[in-house]
Amino acid sequence: MKLNDRKLRPASRLLLALPIAALAFSLAACGGAAPRPSADDVAAGIGKVFEEQGFGDTIDADASQCLAEYLVDSDLSDETLNYLANGEDKQANQEDKDITTKVIADHLQECAA
Repeated sequence: MKLNDRKLRPASRLLLALPIAALAFSLAACGGAAPRPSADDVAAGIGKVFEEQGFGDTIDADASQCLAEYLVDSDLSDETLNYLANGEDKQANQEDKDITTKVIADHLQECAA
């Protein structure tokens, strides 16, 4: 048998296609999710949220930064943090909503002081 034997070509082509397909699937899976935003990005976004909700006078940039650091350090999903960084008062799921509410409630007095 030779490597250029016609009977071996389909099998060798199939074997070459498998790593290519696996690479394509792994790249597609990685490309969809946005990375975890920084505390600065989240601070800017939650500043917008507080402003839209009428709390812009009470929650200044320093308070937003303080809360953002707690939020980024929490167990919030990257998806929810990206919503917040984009100025959206939105959470990915109920668990993230509960975490967001708890983090803000626990640290609001400290950060707004």
